[in-house]
Amino acid sequence: MSKKRILFAGESWTSYAIHTKGASSYTTSGYDEGATVLLGSLKDAGYDVTYLRNHEAVEAFPYSVEEITERFDLVVLSDLPADSLLLPHAVFVKGERRPNRLRSLTKFVDQGGGLLMIGGFMSFAGFEGRGRYAMTPLADVLPVEIARGDDRVEEPEGVTPTVAKDHAILAGIDGEWPYFLGYNQFKAKSGSDVLLSVGDDPFLVVGQHGQGRVAAFASDCSPHWGSPQFMAWRHYATFWSQLAGWLRRA
Repeated sequence: MSKKRILFAGESWTSYAIHTKGASSYTTSGYDEGATVLLGSLKDAGYDVTYLRNHEAVEAFPYSVEEITERFDLVVLSDLPADSLLLPHAVFVKGERRPNRLRSLTKFVDQGGGLLMIGGFMSFAGFEGRGRYAMTPLADVLPVEIARGDDRVEEPEGVTPTVAKDHAILAGIDGEWPYFLGYNQFKAKSGSDVLLSVGDDPFLVVGQHGQGRVAAFASDCSPHWGSPQFMAWRHYATFWSQLAGWLRRA
């Protein structure tokens, strides 16, 4: 059986706007996805990727460690708030009990699964702390200490990460990295490895939890934080495929 199975959850959003023109107003809405290029890169590298958009993950994300383990080798959470996995309809509306999917994900990693969290307004602590992963079981699993308040660092002039440590994930990736327009600020845990940094802030941190491997990428895989330069970077696909490969113990 192929060991190149990824569950990618998040990276989608619906927008609703009110337009006021003098005495009148009207509304518009739209839907967007931010992971198209990344998902395409992983598929081109031979990965079998299951994509759960933010609204789909609320109900369709697996509940049990057995289901996660049977179907996937690596789970990627990107701009997906913790509440989406903690508060399915049965819990939030009906007041029924359901398994804690973040605790199941913790057991998945303990037993050898890979886990990656990619930054964004609803990752780690996020905008106004609404990502709120610091209050979940994943706080003990990820290789970084997550803030409890707003952890965003907005850098409209752009910042460029630098390599802090050589690693197989970065093999063959030469030259200067592209610029980013912001990131989630966190601290690396003792025993983890900081591979990329921006000033004193860790930017890519990897580590081990139980039998599994974990990683935290502080910025976004697409705009706005992930710049057009990052998206067009010649090493974009190489970076993500090598990171995925290391996490699933290729």
